[in-house]
Amino acid sequence: MPIAPLRLGVNVDHVATVRNARGGRHPDPVQAAKIAIQAGADGITAHLREDRRHIRDDDIAQLQAEIGKPLNLEMAATPEMVEIARKTRPHAACLVPERRAELTTEGGLDVIGQHNVLAPVVARLTEAGIRVSLFIAADPRQIEAAASVRAPVVEIHVGAWCDALAGGEAAKAAAEWERIRAGAGLARAAGLEVHAGHGLSFATAETIAALPQVVELNIGHFLVGEAVYGGLADAVRTMPAAMDRGRAKA
Repeated sequence: MPIAPLRLGVNVDHVATVRNARGGRHPDPVQAAKIAIQAGADGITAHLREDRRHIRDDDIAQLQAEIGKPLNLEMAATPEMVEIARKTRPHAACLVPERRAELTTEGGLDVIGQHNVLAPVVARLTEAGIRVSLFIAADPRQIEAAASVRAPVVEIHVGAWCDALAGGEAAKAAAEWERIRAGAGLARAAGLEVHAGHGLSFATAETIAALPQVVELNIGHFLVGEAVYGGLADAVRTMPAAMDRGRAKA
């Protein structure tokens, strides 16, 4: 069976973080999204948080209107965000846990514990023509719960694996990798499309690209950080090359 192509979604949240540090309109996450697409991104991801700490409502409206590639709206499963998504109608919505105090998304959704909240949210977004994904840990119980709420896609949180590798914790990294590998297989067997994200770099993206079940990587902070050194276009162009090297090993 041929292996599915691997897509790259570029998250522009932290372009907005830099803009908001001084106020005003520069740097513009919409312009950054256009540069990323010209450099090879297959889509754009943006997280509209309750506190609007980086991406703002007008950013989402402009992205949807102007980028010409699929927009993936990261969002909490709240009535406010559901209504914004239904009004804006992005290509996809990735439901994520959200706490005001966190620096970034810290873990996956508890789909088991929030089943009765998530199921109607998935249904309402799906009715609006929005493809829904759930950001979850590579836990068999959470994967089964994701299928039970009728989400067509899961995005596996790979941050613990990336952090363990960066910290030189070989045993922990190996254990986390095995969870990811097994989880990707289980999710695909359950009929779910499998994405991965959080903390990925050139090296870790190359590694995870070797998992044939994974068809999309969503990467933001690392690419924005690399842009400081050599420009956003160069950083984005380098990422698909790393992904292609990994895919060749699948």
